[in-house]
Formats: sequence, structure tokens, C-alpha cells
Amino acid sequence: MRVLGIDPGTAITGYGLVDFDEELRLVECGAIVTPVGLTLPQRLLIIHRRLSELILQYQPQAVAVEELFFSKNVRTAMSVGQARGVILLAAAQAAVPIYHYKPSEVKQSIAGYGAASKPQMQEMVRLLLKLDAVLTPDDVADAVAIAICHAHGAHWNQLLADDEPLD
Repeated sequence: MRVLGIDPGTAITGYGLVDFDEELRLVECGAIVTPVGLTLPQRLLIIHRRLSELILQYQPQAVAVEELFFSKNVRTAMSVGQARGVILLAAAQAAVPIYHYKPSEVKQSIAGYGAASKPQMQEMVRLLLKLDAVLTPDDVADAVAIAICHAHGAHWNQLLADDEPLD
């Protein structure tokens, strides 16, 4: 299974592709950085185009996106929500199933603790993928963690489905 994990943002959208069969393997990761000074619609267009290219190039079986965490800054939350919308559009246009995860669900899946810190999460991602160093920036590490979260959950769901008694 190949999963594309995405950490939405308008300035930086992190992405990470992982393969999962017997073990996890990092395929690609990075950030879509939109230039300062562009209007929000211009930034959203860049995010949509780049994600569409990534989906076409890597053919993921699933797209896992972090749900919005609402902070005190409503303006930021609104623009991130719009970025999330174009991310969902790109996946839907490619007919790739979309899954949504709360930050606490990702932390629970990766670190075993729903309130894990950023450094704890980054270190667990490094260990799970057998990397030499933690992934940076945070947006990229978060996106890879989201992909791993989905891969683990899908794997367990498949094992449970395979174990169901036949009628």
C-alpha cells in the first residue's frame, strides 16, 4: 500500500509518501512552499497543481490528511481550511480515497500517546522508517507521520477483515 500523507498549510504544505507491505518505507517527502506576497488564490493554485502532479507521479492508494486544529487565530484557520479544500479536490479528481486524522490520533498511532511533543513524534518517525536523522521541517515530518498513521490503521483493518469467520 502506498499512502500520501499531507499536512495542510498555505505557506507550507508538507507531504510524505510511504509504502507499507511487510515494513514501512519512505518513498518521497517534501514541502510545497508558496512564495510570500502571492494572493491566497494564487497560493491555492500552486498547492493544487503540485499535489495533482505528486498523485499522478506516485499513484498512492490513499491520501491521508490532517484535520484542522482550530487555534485562536481564526484568519489562519480559515486559510488553512481553504488549502485543505484544494488538497481534497486534487485527491478527489484523481479518484484516490481520502482519510482524515485528528492530530491526537496521529500522535497516538505513532508515539502511543495522544499528546506527544513534536520532538517525540519526529524521533518515532525516524525510528519507524529507520532514518539517519529526523525529518525537517515540522510540516514534512507531520505529513509522513499522517501517512504512517493511515498505513498502520489500514494494515490492522485488513488483518481484522481477513480474520473474520466465513458464513
